[in-house]
Amino acid sequence: MLDPAPYNSRRVVSNQTGPHERLPEVVQKHLTSVYQAPILSHNIDAFEQAEALAQQHGGPLILDSGCGTGDSSRKLATLFPDHFVMGIDKSADRLGRERAGGTASNVHLIRADLNDFYRLATQAGWQLARHYILYPNPWPKSAHLQRRWHGSPVFPDMLKLGGKLELRTNWQIYAQEFHAALQIAGVNAQQELYAPNGTYLTLFERKYAESGQTLWRVTAHSMT
Repeated sequence: MLDPAPYNSRRVVSNQTGPHERLPEVVQKHLTSVYQAPILSHNIDAFEQAEALAQQHGGPLILDSGCGTGDSSRKLATLFPDHFVMGIDKSADRLGRERAGGTASNVHLIRADLNDFYRLATQAGWQLARHYILYPNPWPKSAHLQRRWHGSPVFPDMLKLGGKLELRTNWQIYAQEFHAALQIAGVNAQQELYAPNGTYLTLFERKYAESGQTLWRVTAHSMT
């Protein structure tokens, strides 16, 4: 049980008052082009390790993108004991933080940049059972649209991984844009308010909820 603690997390502040006006243009551009940035060697090594582990386990694959300290990955491994949960984050510091209770045998944390990892997974023909993107950096300035996952050139590769895709955020505009981007890509998606009811996948989720912030969820079955 989590210890009681007061939270007063700041809400997202942005110069946007609604979804970005250039979102359709940006998403269409990425859907009709190929992301050609070089893939770094350490991300190739990380992906090869991830693929070997996934094949060794052999169960349905869950990807926890931007897993941070891996708390969400560990909880997902408990919720889906017959699946193999792969938590990916680019921060060695976050991934290296120890947690009480250890790590289950059906979860592994990998350090990699998702911009490369998604492309490598697509090239390798990965098909996910589930894909979680939990409270990503909102990049709230209007000028930063293409740093958000739905405005990124790697967005099409993310969708090609298939499976049930679930995004959670405390910024309504992010949820609205992600939902709109999925629709532009021809993916049927649902956007809704989300109440964890005391069951939190991440510390961020707990902080936001206990600070009285509204949480949003977007779910979809990605294109394959």
